[in-house]
Amino acid sequence: MPCDTYTRPNQTITERKQEVLNAVKALEKALISNRVKPVIDRTTGAIAFQYFAESNRNGVRDSCLYRRIMATGSALAKAKIAQAEMLAGRTVNRAALAAGIHSHDGGNTWGSH
Repeated sequence: MPCDTYTRPNQTITERKQEVLNAVKALEKALISNRVKPVIDRTTGAIAFQYFAESNRNGVRDSCLYRRIMATGSALAKAKIAQAEMLAGRTVNRAALAAGIHSHDGGNTWGSH
């Protein structure tokens, strides 16, 4: 995945992969315990994880976190995302994720700068 290959200076790909896995595990736990709320943009179908701190995400974008959860995440974490889709009245749009549509404020505003 692209988020695996975005490395910091003097960081190996293996170290980055571990950072991404740690961020996904932290998000899963936070989703299940209701500390983080998935938010779906009703217009574009992009996703953001509200209240997920930068210190926990290790520079991993919401789109990458979503893809990892849907590929390897627990059923409970996927159910939380499905609830957010029902609230938004639409599913997550993978084309919007690929286009880079995202939110910097937990889903209040959206853009693709």
